[in-house]
Amino acid sequence: MSSLATETCAPLAVLGHDVQVPLAGGGKVGYAALDYAASSPALQRVWDDVAAYAPYYGSVHRGAGYLSQLSTDLFEQSRLTVEEFLDLREGDQVVFTRATTDSLNLLAAAVPAGTRVFAFETEHHASLLPWAHAGLSVTYLRAPRSHAEAVAALDAALAAAPEGPRLLCVTGASNVTGELWPVADLTATAHRHGARVVLDAAQLVPHHRVSVAELDVDWIAFSGHKIYAPFGAGVLAGRADWLDAAEPYLAGGGATRTVARETDGSVAVEWRTGPARHEAGSPNVIGAYAIASACRALSEAGFDALEAREQALIARLKAGLAEIPQVRVLSLFGPVSARVGVLSFVVQGWNSSHFSAALSAEYGIGVRDGLFCAHPLVRTLLNDEAPAVVSTCGAPDPSLPGERSLNAIRVSFGAGTPDEHIDRFLTAVRELVTDGAAWNYRNEDGRCVADTRR
Repeated sequence: MSSLATETCAPLAVLGHDVQVPLAGGGKVGYAALDYAASSPALQRVWDDVAAYAPYYGSVHRGAGYLSQLSTDLFEQSRLTVEEFLDLREGDQVVFTRATTDSLNLLAAAVPAGTRVFAFETEHHASLLPWAHAGLSVTYLRAPRSHAEAVAALDAALAAAPEGPRLLCVTGASNVTGELWPVADLTATAHRHGARVVLDAAQLVPHHRVSVAELDVDWIAFSGHKIYAPFGAGVLAGRADWLDAAEPYLAGGGATRTVARETDGSVAVEWRTGPARHEAGSPNVIGAYAIASACRALSEAGFDALEAREQALIARLKAGLAEIPQVRVLSLFGPVSARVGVLSFVVQGWNSSHFSAALSAEYGIGVRDGLFCAHPLVRTLLNDEAPAVVSTCGAPDPSLPGERSLNAIRVSFGAGTPDEHIDRFLTAVRELVTDGAAWNYRNEDGRCVADTRR
């Protein structure tokens, strides 16, 4: 296939682009990282920024020395960079967390008592589970098959819900199919019923410009390790009122304004308001700075150019897979639905773990197989209620046309993906489907691995 569609925008430099990995048959090949949806590689720019700061690392909000003051300034400037990147409204705040999961658990602990939460069963577990875990009442909405159906289902559910505080949690882009959700329409519907909205943007912010002001969501959550900054930090950003009214997420230093002994021996605490209220302990300044660096790098590269290149790669991938009859691409909203660089599929006659292991062992391609921490969605897409015959780590049996996998294969990519990785992936899929795996595979601790024992 021609690379003319993507030659005007080169992939961004990422760590690991020159890593060589061993093949089962001997020799090595450059690693094709196609598992960005799990964790994207670090941008070279992010790594360089972190390395330049590292000698100056110091405690944040704690010390009078130069390094402490510099680190504090860097931490707070990183907060401002994220605010600008997300186009927050006046009065919104940025809380640094550990990841999207941490962000949504923080919000679940902060919403007013009696809040009813609404979530589609298609959500990632990080969006699906924290609410009930925090003791909140949750209404799970069935998987919609169109944007209009999603909006109508939410409208009906909110109209039937009792009065009181209500919250919709919705993804921006599916971590399984990559499909974009109608966030603005869902938010308008929620607000019309007096409900608030938190956007799980873990799979959205690495691929698209996101404006909180334009979408009008109340909160947004994402992870550094999805946005080319894998240093253990995440973000929860948005309205301050519920967060300031809630008990601190963690009790400890930094979250307190004053702590005093009472005459009866107890301890009286006055908690801070603002982001510090939920950032107890020594903050992850390197993680926060890495996220800010990634935000700057993506903004400077230009989302229009990045999105155009990614859409060309998506088209290339979809066209190549469409030429292989044994491959079925998973989709909620149909084959022409808009998506980011995330796509899941199954291959007739193959167990997905076996197929993914062969991609790695024989071609040096890293993808993910499984249910992708979105079990209800993947099972819906795989029609899990139907009978299944599943091979484990043996050769596929084409005589079993009804054979299917109980999980799926996911290929995902982004701003650092070269064209060659997509082309190599398509070649590998064709060869495996046509010729089968060159090696035998065995089960090792629940995973398929090439059996290279002699």
